Amino acid sequence: MDLDSINKQKILITGAAGFIGFHLAERLLAEGCTVIGFDNLNDYYEVSLKESRLQILRNYAGFTFIKGDLGKKEDVDAVFNAYHPGLVVNLGAQAGVRYSIENPAAYIQSNIVGFFNILEACRHNEVEHLVYASSSSVYGANEKTPFSTDDKVDKPVSLYAATKKSNELMAYTYSHLYGIPATGLRFFTVYGPYGRPDMAYFSFTKAILAGQPIKIFNQGDMYRDFTYIDDIVTGIVNVMRRPPAADKNGACHKLYNIGNNKPEKLLDFIQTLEDCLGKEAVKEYHPMQPGDVYQTYADVTDLMRDFDFKPDTSISVGLKKFVEWYREYYEV
Repeated sequence: MDLDSINKQKILITGAAGFIGFHLAERLLAEGCTVIGFDNLNDYYEVSLKESRLQILRNYAGFTFIKGDLGKKEDVDAVFNAYHPGLVVNLGAQAGVRYSIENPAAYIQSNIVGFFNILEACRHNEVEHLVYASSSSVYGANEKTPFSTDDKVDKPVSLYAATKKSNELMAYTYSHLYGIPATGLRFFTVYGPYGRPDMAYFSFTKAILAGQPIKIFNQGDMYRDFTYIDDIVTGIVNVMRRPPAADKNGACHKLYNIGNNKPEKLLDFIQTLEDCLGKEAVKEYHPMQPGDVYQTYADVTDLMRDFDFKPDTSISVGLKKFVEWYREYYEV
């Protein structure tokens, strides 16, 4: 499926007011695509940031926004019945590992029921390709690195991770039973401008500029495969253009990691952020938190083989762009 084919499709992006959804929508709209954005604009973090993203998207003639809830079947069905999307990118979900410990019900409703509603809508409409967000969190307590999509992932350490693994199983089943071409993407610690305020790099920036202490867990002995948002979006667009072929069971389903393939020590990441801000952080060291994992590290062999692409933006480049955006957006 080339760019011209995508341009002729109506593309539904759930979570369009979210971090990744916004950047994907903007990239596709800039290429002349027609995008239907769907989001419930919940208050998990500041709604004003979501509204700012939407305001940018509304500048494009090809953009339509629908406020709705994935967990409500009637909301999802209404969008499919009104717009008949040919491509669906499901990025809408309740995010966050630690919040899943405090409010598990939100994850079941959005990530399980909501995804089921998307699958059912795809089943009853002629959708050419469903691309959906999974997460590196599914690797849970795995110790083998780098993390491969061939690895067993049956030891999640957070409910968030369990819901994402459930999504993969559900998508495979629907692909097998109903012939829905579906691709799941396991994202690895995405960061960048217009990011999520609940993410560590974002809250660190806010605290450092305000002279407030930052909490560093596991004494800073943690590693993350930080992936810049532009690389994530390029990966999604590449995948959108190529629905997977059927496997030996007849399921047109595929999983990919999208990560930088280069884990960074948390303390080194903080040092780079301090350099970009021109200010040293006040550090508070704490033990590992429930639901956290020691390391994430993406094996992107499949991504490179199938799309001749791998994320490669360094944290020095990515964090510089984030800090520039942050200072301008919050006027600090």
